[in-house]
Amino acid sequence: MTGTLDADVLIIGAGPVGLLAALDLSSRGVSAIVVETRDYLEPPNVKCNHVASRTMESLRRLGIAAEVRSSGLPSNHPQDVAFRTSLTGIELSRIPIPASGERYTATVGPDTSWATPEPPHRINQTFLEPILVRHTAAAPGVRLLNRTRFHSFVQDADGVTATISDLDGGNERTVRGRYLIGADGGRSAVRKLIGAKLSGDPVLQHVQSTCIRAPHLYAEMSADEPRAWGYYTFNPRRVGHVYAIDGTGTFLVHTYLSPEEAENPGSVDRDAAICAILGVDDDFSYEVVSKEDWVARRLLADRFRDDRVFIAGDACHLWVPFAGFGMNAGIADVLNLTWLLGARLAGWADERILDAYQAERRPITEQVSQFAMSHQQKLAKPDLPAAIEDEGPEGDEARRVFGAAVHDLNEPQFAAAGLNYGYSYDASPIIRYDGETAPGYTMGAYTPSTVPGCRAPHFRLADGTSLYDRLSAGFTVVCTPGSDTAALAEGAAARGIPFAVVEVDAGLLPAEYTRPVTLVRQDQTVVWRGHAPAADEAAALWELLRGAA
Repeated sequence: MTGTLDADVLIIGAGPVGLLAALDLSSRGVSAIVVETRDYLEPPNVKCNHVASRTMESLRRLGIAAEVRSSGLPSNHPQDVAFRTSLTGIELSRIPIPASGERYTATVGPDTSWATPEPPHRINQTFLEPILVRHTAAAPGVRLLNRTRFHSFVQDADGVTATISDLDGGNERTVRGRYLIGADGGRSAVRKLIGAKLSGDPVLQHVQSTCIRAPHLYAEMSADEPRAWGYYTFNPRRVGHVYAIDGTGTFLVHTYLSPEEAENPGSVDRDAAICAILGVDDDFSYEVVSKEDWVARRLLADRFRDDRVFIAGDACHLWVPFAGFGMNAGIADVLNLTWLLGARLAGWADERILDAYQAERRPITEQVSQFAMSHQQKLAKPDLPAAIEDEGPEGDEARRVFGAAVHDLNEPQFAAAGLNYGYSYDASPIIRYDGETAPGYTMGAYTPSTVPGCRAPHFRLADGTSLYDRLSAGFTVVCTPGSDTAALAEGAAARGIPFAVVEVDAGLLPAEYTRPVTLVRQDQTVVWRGHAPAADEAAALWELLRGAA
């Protein structure tokens, strides 16, 4: 079947994953149609509260990191995580995380020494998503179809034809693209249509979430203690989490139900639970902005692709809300995919380069889901000391010990260097491995390495420029001055592959750059390292990297 293309890529769903897919494709000169049921700039749910460092690095490349960092909480509002007996109760311990206004200069906090041009940022999705929507609507080559419902698709050797309609079912029509991305959430219609199956742990915990407006709540808290972005509360009556949304009086409250309560969630008094978490009397007044009851899960799709149709984000993995890494993993998925699609549509990559998407991303999302589940299980049944709210030395000691324990358990979650930087692609068809194994990593710990498949360790050039700001849209050689890169350059030019060379004085190169020449993909992945290759070696390398080997 052939037919006129309406766009190169069809994207179903305009959450952060779908929107960033469209923005990245636009940056590559690839046209896209985004289909979304919600109205233009309709507020999203108050869900994800965290933009990870790797995501911020991608937003920097797309030119919107500064706008995102200046949004959300006030620039002087600490992004700390505090552990307390209740929101208005006694503080047990605290993880210091700088306010956005001092993010690039602060030195106190577990993530302030990270080697990155863009540290993480705490911002609720209600502030993040409108920024992405406005940029997507203005992006060259992108059409954003709001109040539009996706129904089905058929694909053939040349493309994908999707049937869509207005939200009410009227005006049914078709649009056609070369490829289709399903970024349509946990109930993904695209996932179901390609026959992908979710498996894992369908029920881990039941949660009541309530967004409230209570500007006077801050007056109930101690004026001597700094504010925080996140609060974990522990008392015999209720365990919960509270997140500051705007820093002026809007909060998201998570009430975690016991296994007994989960059997009949409707029996749980939402207001009483919120008051116990906040540490206020039952007559405390607040406005309910929104509420949602949900189930924490760990589910992963058995495949991420069917020929020209792909799924990304919640469409292919669901897990416990875990420092925002559901959304951030979804963004990592789709930006991996759009780089591959951009290479293919630009004509320099073979169709087989697209096989790398599932080979690279599915194992990583499996790892992250296991991290999230393990952490959730440790938090689900905290061993609260009986004296946690008692006055006197016994209560002080109980709080000190418990506070240190929850601090140490959660710091790796909120300063997750391993999840940001530690993962590696160890079975990719478009990476040339050299036999050395990538360093292991945990949720919080990361060992920099240039083993192929790892993230190229970040550093700054002599003029202060971030290495990542110098990466080309295809591949970039990082080498010392005088290195022979002619064969690589000639091979790239012959194939139309974007290519750049960054020469760095040996004194500025981190010790992990153990080979004279390191070849890095735009997404910061090391794809090969070694000595200057001969022409035939370079040619064979380029054939592998472009998916034609």
